Amino acid sequence: MWFRQSAADFSAKAGAPNRRALKTLVDGRKVPGLLAYVDSTPAGWISVAPRAQFTRVERSPISKPIDDEPAWSIVCLFIAKAFRNQGLGHALVHGAVDFARREGARVIEAYPIDLEHKSRVVPAAELYVGTLALFEKAGFEVVERRKEARPIVRLYV
Repeated sequence: MWFRQSAADFSAKAGAPNRRALKTLVDGRKVPGLLAYVDSTPAGWISVAPRAQFTRVERSPISKPIDDEPAWSIVCLFIAKAFRNQGLGHALVHGAVDFARREGARVIEAYPIDLEHKSRVVPAAELYVGTLALFEKAGFEVVERRKEARPIVRLYV
């Protein structure tokens, strides 16, 4: 729920209220993201939806809209430690693109970290937005850089 609320709302609803809000989305047939399974074990998650559903994306100086084109956004992903470095990130991004396309998306954006422009090793916990390399391998292209290490990338589908 972090990307779907202001900082004040997210903090005020920490814990159970945010979990209930997520459940309300699911119960209302809104898909907040996709899960990846390896065999029958949940292994990863990616959040994808129309950009307008993500309050923080809309208001952030780094990721605010670059134009009026209705875009979908991939805002975060997570891969359980036991399943990292096995290509699951690529599968999640491709799954998110396929889902968004089926739902009518024509433009998909993401706001990854460009590791080439970081002056330190980035801990895995900070890579929840994905890496530029991950999105470039899926065909996304940099369309804007408001902060050197945080490009906006797009894929036209």
